[in-house]
Amino acid sequence: MKRPKMVLMAAWGLLVIGGVFAGGSKQQESGGLTLEQGVLSVGMEIGYPPMEYFDIDGKTPIGFDVQVATALAGKLGLKAKFVDTAWDGIFAGVNTGKYDIVMSAVTITEERLAMHNFTKPYIGNTQAMVLLKGSPITARNPEEIQGLGVAYQAETTSDIYMTGLAGKGVSFTAYEYDKVLNCFDELRNHRVDVVVCDSLVAFDYVAGPDSPFEIVWQGVADERFGICLKKGNDALTVALDKALDELFAEGVMLKISQDIFKMDMVSSARN
Repeated sequence: MKRPKMVLMAAWGLLVIGGVFAGGSKQQESGGLTLEQGVLSVGMEIGYPPMEYFDIDGKTPIGFDVQVATALAGKLGLKAKFVDTAWDGIFAGVNTGKYDIVMSAVTITEERLAMHNFTKPYIGNTQAMVLLKGSPITARNPEEIQGLGVAYQAETTSDIYMTGLAGKGVSFTAYEYDKVLNCFDELRNHRVDVVVCDSLVAFDYVAGPDSPFEIVWQGVADERFGICLKKGNDALTVALDKALDELFAEGVMLKISQDIFKMDMVSSARN
């Protein structure tokens, strides 16, 4: 049965934001690895806290992926430049040379591996189900959401997961949004019953002492995020893998994880 959907569409656009150098090592030449000399351009949907979002000034990108991308650029002797990109066109952008990489909480899947290069994983993830605290909703896992209004971000792993549930006969009203921020706004305002999203995102929304949200279910941690590149861009893929390995070995990845999540969310990606 076709599921009703409400999709909030955002105009496709690009906002280029200059990053900063990470580390104090001597700058090296990029050796033609990147589209722009001295720059690692990063396609990113900057509206997905705590992975990538704007600081209170509304202009400066911050978050886990931003810190890691800046550290990776520093390892390569480059400057990170962030290109704010709508999710529904983010993979097309790397294919057409709008930026060097996509680093935006991208789950490594077989379908994506067939179309793009990927680095080794750098953080683990699973799906989570979020309700308002004190909600009368009794569902405690996605199989129990019959008849409920469920919000999630379109064209993401959450979308794939919920589409799979619908295919198994779980009946719900799907509310698909272009940004995960919209999902939580709708839940806060009682316009949907449930949000399904990445656990990394859910942790951030429930972390504050005044948060109105609670996580009532988490799936098995079987997802891994990686850096996505144009198919065949092997030289930059190898260079990024080497830089990632060094950041793990030096404890930088763990430090960034503890800074953002207050816990180790990265070590499991390498197990």
